[in-house]
Amino acid sequence: MTPARRDYHAIDFKERKLKNNKMSRTNFNELLDAGVHFGHLKRKWNPAMAPYIFMERNGIHIIDLEKTATKIDEAASAMKHIARSGKKILFVATKKQAKEIVAEKVKAVNMPYVTERWPGGMLTNFPTIRKAVKKMSSIDKMAVDGTFTNLSKREKLQVTRQRAKLEKNLGSIVDLTRLPSALFIVDVSKEHIAVAEAKRLGIPVFAMVDTNSDPSKIDFVIPANDDASKSISLIIGILCNAIEEGLNERKSEKEKEPGMKDKKIIRKELETKAFPAAIIEAIVAEEEEAEAEEEEEVEEEEIVVDETDEEVVG
Repeated sequence: MTPARRDYHAIDFKERKLKNNKMSRTNFNELLDAGVHFGHLKRKWNPAMAPYIFMERNGIHIIDLEKTATKIDEAASAMKHIARSGKKILFVATKKQAKEIVAEKVKAVNMPYVTERWPGGMLTNFPTIRKAVKKMSSIDKMAVDGTFTNLSKREKLQVTRQRAKLEKNLGSIVDLTRLPSALFIVDVSKEHIAVAEAKRLGIPVFAMVDTNSDPSKIDFVIPANDDASKSISLIIGILCNAIEEGLNERKSEKEKEPGMKDKKIIRKELETKAFPAAIIEAIVAEEEEAEAEEEEEVEEEEIVVDETDEEVVG
């Protein structure tokens, strides 16, 4: 155990252990063991991180783990709500220590992520990025419909390389058909372009912020060591669990809902059966009329009940 860790472990440990019971998603020991409390050298610090720094020991800033735990709970609660509403959170982590961790954990909850170089304009010029993603599917169609076999050897090689490059950079955001509702970033200093794009579009940003970074542009700051793989793995794991909870709640709510379908779903199902447009419109109109009649009947029943209540009172 290093001197910095040993000293931090000893200071007010009993008092903090009692407060530990209030932490719902993590605890003091878990954060300590993962090295979440280690900041950067004092000379590299950003003064804006002062509220999240507990002390300085041997020239290294130590992060206040109580504040970290509180911020993790806040971020997890917000992410759970976003996932429950059916929206997407884009995870961004291009640094070596975080790539595999993010890819593994985030993929499990079916959220988009970027672990290669951040493509400039990914958010501010999203339609262009979507065209590049669609290019992948068009290349895949070429292999299915036989077009690929008709190409020359050189053309095949060029197309294959293009497909591989697109897959590497954009394969993890294939399901991101619209702008994400939030971003989660590991190391805001490294991913400053992603932060700037998100702020320009008003997209909320969650982030692990170390003592050398500026937290002023981050909506949900998680003060933590963003260099250690254990620290990154712990925090990403907690947030992914929260997202999974939100997705499960959304799924259970959908199962409890009545089997009524909206106009778009009905139209889509009918179009797959190749009915004429006039018939589709008529069927959809009938469905809407039936729903309206059911609502009117419910309202009439409520009125009758109210009238009988008045007579009894009279």
